[in-house]
Amino acid sequence: MLPPPVSVPGVTLGQIAERIGSELYGDAACLITGVATLQSAQPGDITFLANPRYRKYLASTRASAVILSSKDKQDCATAAVVVANPYVGYARAAALLYADREQALVAGIHPTACVSIDSRVHESVSIGPHCVIEADVNIAANVSIGPGCFIGKGAVIGEGSRLLANVTICHGVHIGRRALIHPGAVIGSDGFGIASDNGVWLKVPQLGGVSIGDDVEIGANTTIDRGALEDTVVEDGVKLDNQIQVAHNVHIGAHTAIAGCVGIAGSARIGRRCTVGGGVGISGHLEIADDVHITGMSFVTKSIKQPGLYSSGIPVDTNQQWHKNTVRFRQLDEMARRLKVLEGLLKQEQKQA
Repeated sequence: MLPPPVSVPGVTLGQIAERIGSELYGDAACLITGVATLQSAQPGDITFLANPRYRKYLASTRASAVILSSKDKQDCATAAVVVANPYVGYARAAALLYADREQALVAGIHPTACVSIDSRVHESVSIGPHCVIEADVNIAANVSIGPGCFIGKGAVIGEGSRLLANVTICHGVHIGRRALIHPGAVIGSDGFGIASDNGVWLKVPQLGGVSIGDDVEIGANTTIDRGALEDTVVEDGVKLDNQIQVAHNVHIGAHTAIAGCVGIAGSARIGRRCTVGGGVGISGHLEIADDVHITGMSFVTKSIKQPGLYSSGIPVDTNQQWHKNTVRFRQLDEMARRLKVLEGLLKQEQKQA
C-alpha cells in the first residue's frame, strides 16, 4: 500500500526568489506548493524553462510562476522568476519546496539489525531492519542506514550520510559527510586483479581501500572497487549515476558527474568538473584533464590533456547505409596507400614540368 500523501504548506514565491537569488516579476506572496512541467503545471505549481524546445508551452502554461532566463520573460503569461541558469534555479526551488517531505531521521537501531559491540555508532544514527554492522565501524552523527545494508569491519561513515536499502560498504572503506548512496551500490569489493601463471589465473590480493569525499552521490547498483595497494578515490561533490563500474585505483576529481553504464578501467585518473555521458568506456592507466566533457557512448583509449568537448563512435543510421560505411571503413587503409602513391606521382610530374 502506498503511503498517504504528505500535506505541505508550501512557500511563497518571494521566498523562492530569495533562495535562488533571482529577480521576481509577480506577487511575492503567491503560495507555491509544488513543481511540475510547463505542460502539466496547475495553479500553485512552479515550473521552469531551460530547453528551448519547450518554449512553445510557455504562453499556455497554467503554472503560478515560471523560472526562466531574461530572454524568455517577454513571452511569459504568468509570474516570472528570472535567473541566469533556469535549471539550477529549479533545482534550488525544488529543494526548498520538498525539504520537509523527506522522512525525518528517527534515531535508533531496529531489533533485527546486528551491530557489533566493538563498533562506534553515534546516538543520533538510524539503523534499519536486517542491517549488519561489523567490528571497528565508526558511524558519525545523523547518519541513516536503510534496511538490508552491510558495513564491513573498520569502515567509516561521515556525518549526515544516507545509505538507502541494501547498500554494501566493504571493510576499510571511508565515506565522507553527507553522502547519498542509492540501493544496491557496492563500495569496496575486490578489484579485478589477476596474474597469469602459464595460462592459469592467480588472484592478486587487493590491499587498498576506497576513499569517498564529502557530498558525493552514488547511484543504484554502481560498484566502486577497492585499490590493489593504494585507495580508489572519489573526491568531494562527485555525482555517479546508476550501474557505473569504477575499477581499482581509479581517481575521480571533485565535482565530476558521470552518467549511467559507464565503465572506468583500473588506475584511470579523471579530472575535476568533468562530465561523462552514458555508456562511455574509459581505458585504464590514462589521464583525463580537468573540465573535459565526453559525450555518450564514446570510447576513450588515450589520455586527454586539454579541457573541452570530446566524442567518438558512429551515430545511428539505416542498416543499409551502415553496411556501406562499414565496407568503406575497411577499405580506408588501402585507399590511403593508393592516395600516397598518387601524391608521389603528382609531385614528380610537377618537378618535371
